[in-house]
Amino acid sequence: MSARAIWKGYLAIGDVGCAVALHSAIDAQERTSFHIINRDTGNRVRRQYVDEDTGKPVDKDDLVKGYDQADGKTVILEADEIRQAVPDSDKRLEMSAFLPCSEIDTLYLERPYFLAPADAQSIEAYDLIRDSMEAAKVAAVAQTVLFRRVRSVLIRPQGRGLIATTLNYDYEVRDPAESFGEIRKLKIDPEMLALARHIIDTKMGTFDPAGFEDRYEEALAELVRAKIAGRKPKKLPKRKAANVTSLLDALRKSAGAASDTKATGRPAKDRKTPAPAARQKKAS
Repeated sequence: MSARAIWKGYLAIGDVGCAVALHSAIDAQERTSFHIINRDTGNRVRRQYVDEDTGKPVDKDDLVKGYDQADGKTVILEADEIRQAVPDSDKRLEMSAFLPCSEIDTLYLERPYFLAPADAQSIEAYDLIRDSMEAAKVAAVAQTVLFRRVRSVLIRPQGRGLIATTLNYDYEVRDPAESFGEIRKLKIDPEMLALARHIIDTKMGTFDPAGFEDRYEEALAELVRAKIAGRKPKKLPKRKAANVTSLLDALRKSAGAASDTKATGRPAKDRKTPAPAARQKKAS
């Protein structure tokens, strides 16, 4: 069964375009989820808005948005006022600029979506756009109204399709100097640099998300299975802390371990990793 589209519009480069559909690329349903329960009754509980001063519940129809001013006063915004302020969507993704894929700053990437042709008549133009971008090794920047907000979107080819990733605005991304500004430049021992480079070389691999281990999800799923079975949950193995006295000793020890791993013919990219807990549950 094909995925349900969460938005439909028109992808265009000048006069060339096609109807497209946006699909979520992230599925959070695979994660272990919980309900909030009343311990005494075993019943679910629900959230309720309560007036901060009177303590009385507030009906949904009486809820409005408020903006706090510097002088302590609050500006009230009605739902209709907010809707009228948001630009109307023309459902058009106009690719206004292209840039090399190598120049994309991942700091600005927010959330990915699959951008697919909306119907059979759109496939030819869609393929033309995708193939042209892939040949040029470029991504495109476009803007449209998504989820009641004007959003910038980065569109790039992947496989037989296109990935549309919403972008953070410049004012939303904090200045790196806030975190990195006080880092002093130090002169590093050449031996330490050589050892670090050796470790990196022996651990070179490929980007394979299937090998990522979600230890938190795995632990939660095991806890649920154990509670159902009436047993104690199995403990995940703890990572061993290295017993070293200096950074140079740590590098030497790590370099030796990396060399042993390389000698076995099993670099990082080929090691077997446990399947995510959610997939294990499906199989059981």
